[in-house]
Amino acid sequence: MSTEDRPPAPRSLAEALRARGDAALGALLRSRPDLITPVPTDLTQLATRAGTRASVVRALERLDRFALQTAEALAVAADPATYGELLGLMAGDDAAPAVVAALPHAVDLLREQALVWGDDDRLRLVRTARELLAPSPQHPSPTGLGPTVQEATAGMSPGRIQEIVAAAGLASTHDSVSAVTALAGLFTDRARMAALLADAPADSVEVLERLVWGPPYGQVTADPAPRLRWLLDRGLLLPTAPGTVVLPREVALHLRRGLAHRAPEPVPPVVETAAVHRPQVVDSAAAGQAYTALATVEELLKDWDEGGPAVLRAGGLSVRDLKRTAVALDVPEPAAAFWVELAYAAGLIASDGEADERYAATPAYDEWLEQPPAERWSRLVTAWLAATRTAGLVGGRDAKDRTLSALGPGLDRSAAPEVRHRVLALLAGLPEGAAPAAGPVLARLRWERPLRGDRREDDLRGRLAEWALSEAELLGVTGRGALSAQGRALLGAPAAPAPGPEAEPSGPGDKLPVHHHHRPAPLTALSPAEQAVASAAAARLLAPLLPEPLDHVLLQADLTAVAPGPLRRPLADMLGVLADVESKGGATVYRFTPGSVRRALDAGQAASDLHAFLAAHSRTPVPQPLAYLIDDVARRHGHLRVGAASAYVRCDDDAVLSEILADKRAAGLGLRRLAPTVLAAQADPAGLLEGLRAMGFAPAAESAEGDVLITRALAHRTPPRTAPEPVPDGPPVPDDTLLAAALRAIRAGDLASTTPRKPGTAPAGNGELPRTGAAETLATMQAAVLTGEALWIGYVNAEGAASQRVIAPIRVEGGFVTAYDHTADEVRTYPLHRITGVAELADDAG
Repeated sequence: MSTEDRPPAPRSLAEALRARGDAALGALLRSRPDLITPVPTDLTQLATRAGTRASVVRALERLDRFALQTAEALAVAADPATYGELLGLMAGDDAAPAVVAALPHAVDLLREQALVWGDDDRLRLVRTARELLAPSPQHPSPTGLGPTVQEATAGMSPGRIQEIVAAAGLASTHDSVSAVTALAGLFTDRARMAALLADAPADSVEVLERLVWGPPYGQVTADPAPRLRWLLDRGLLLPTAPGTVVLPREVALHLRRGLAHRAPEPVPPVVETAAVHRPQVVDSAAAGQAYTALATVEELLKDWDEGGPAVLRAGGLSVRDLKRTAVALDVPEPAAAFWVELAYAAGLIASDGEADERYAATPAYDEWLEQPPAERWSRLVTAWLAATRTAGLVGGRDAKDRTLSALGPGLDRSAAPEVRHRVLALLAGLPEGAAPAAGPVLARLRWERPLRGDRREDDLRGRLAEWALSEAELLGVTGRGALSAQGRALLGAPAAPAPGPEAEPSGPGDKLPVHHHHRPAPLTALSPAEQAVASAAAARLLAPLLPEPLDHVLLQADLTAVAPGPLRRPLADMLGVLADVESKGGATVYRFTPGSVRRALDAGQAASDLHAFLAAHSRTPVPQPLAYLIDDVARRHGHLRVGAASAYVRCDDDAVLSEILADKRAAGLGLRRLAPTVLAAQADPAGLLEGLRAMGFAPAAESAEGDVLITRALAHRTPPRTAPEPVPDGPPVPDDTLLAAALRAIRAGDLASTTPRKPGTAPAGNGELPRTGAAETLATMQAAVLTGEALWIGYVNAEGAASQRVIAPIRVEGGFVTAYDHTADEVRTYPLHRITGVAELADDAG
């Protein structure tokens, strides 16, 4: 393309955006969704918003390390800079091949993000980004560079500048500006600088070497040492404040052989494989963990069936309740916090909202229990992937030094879902069965998102990644550290890359060489509909790997039952009432006790029902001690009846009541005999029941009609509750429909603000609305209806928002104008009294 045919270089970011096609603008709005919240009126407003501090900081935080290093290099380059100058700062005099190859992509990324604009011969960093990244005493640059010679000598006297120029061997000048320019020219001339430094004392060169990679500032006394004096006389060090000197940027770049960064990182760290397992082993191990996860959540909810721990006044679980939950689940406290938070995120537990507020299972828990195991697992891991609540923070402190409690406030971290997804995506990029060490994964994540607001946030991102790895293992998304087939399906990931001949299954200590010569395409987060499809696919892969539920147990003579695997739901529920779990593992051991048998009888079972149940579900004969235990408890169960007076006890055998009255342990119940078979008590019915049971009796509660009250399990549920909504990490990425509408509105608004007007009709291009009288507005509209011409109008809607529009009037009547609105791309009707004014477009308007 000849110079004449080449489009003119953009003079502003708005002009650069105006030259983009819809695809490029759409890519910008997808990557920086804050720019269309709300939708800008035109491209000038879009460019202004793209340059605001909050938006630029957010965009910089989402750059990878090399793109950020490129932006940092542009911040210390001339404004504007050529691509060649930028390449010199990034690749140095040696022109590192990896940097040369990666730099075009980095520059394109910065352009796409609207952080850089202009052609390769005039690259400009957005002003706000330059202010954020350029070196200053208050905010040192990651490059370690200091101010330029011009910046460092800004407050220096002209006489002192001339002394430095002379000492450096340059001819004196008539003004300070030319003297500073000559000194900067010397420092940027490699040959002359090499000759100047060749004459420098060795200890002076040592001083420069200590400052060259930053920080560039040093301290000097009022009478500097000779080695410092030699540098100060020649401007190789320049004073910035009393007692402080700085190494000028040009000098540092010469000593660095042109490099803005000590170690440019154009290639992301490789996620190396630490161990390889057969894919079948990984999937089986993950399935075992998935089954354990389901059992743990069920056990947690069963423990809270009749009302869980109380809700703290500030919200959440107390430390004591978390410890009790950990003991009940037989897991460490951090793991207990994770399971509690997972059940909460999945909508299975919530606060019951009562006056004495407690946590309990929700109605959704009962629905969840009825689903097949694989679907229950799918629901848990889908909730985990999207949750912003972070269980790993439990026990830490918030900004106000308050303890963070499980289920309490302050646990949301908006970056958590993105970090979890990225960690799993990195595992998906490895061959099947390959498990990486945590270190390379964390190093890769730090390369992809190096810039954070402060060190604590940076540390949080690393901890989020570590928690994601451990939680994925707990849930069975990974097995033995490698991503399982169901985990890969959960991400919607393609098939894993095939391992090479060196990637045979090996022991956990063996290394698998993995060579990535290019950056793998990252997996993008799925939409809710896509995630539902992926979760269903993952459940289908997991289902055949889960153990089949059993319909039997093995009864033993020591009043225990052994379940050699998972039990079917009715059997597990009934056995959970009739016996207490004694130990868990590959097999679960249940123990029958008088209390557990009484619990079954309280739930409405008869002794004959219990005998029939055990005979039907035991592969071994029912042991005689267990049959005797059931009959003995059943014989005494309900022999005593407790009802409401304050409370009373009645029994057909007056000798039993006499025995109770004679027992010293009954003193606190306030008992007295009303009749041979009835005792009255001062205690309430519940307290009386507990007191008599503590004395070894088996009383039954009865209603006012004298019927036995049956206590059923699974009695307490919260009202319907929705799962907690994740806290978004900024505005959501717009979907295709919203993006198309936003682009159309921005383009049309830009047309309205940039279309040429006829001279003298209205101010053009300065954002002001046209102003004309009502009579002139009406006459111009009527004329445009006859001629078919388009007009530029200012319009104020019912909410008072003003906008510019380009319309083609079709009809004017009754105080309204009907016109084709180019801004909205549709026919609309506008009240004439809301039109501020009208202007005719120039004849050559496109």
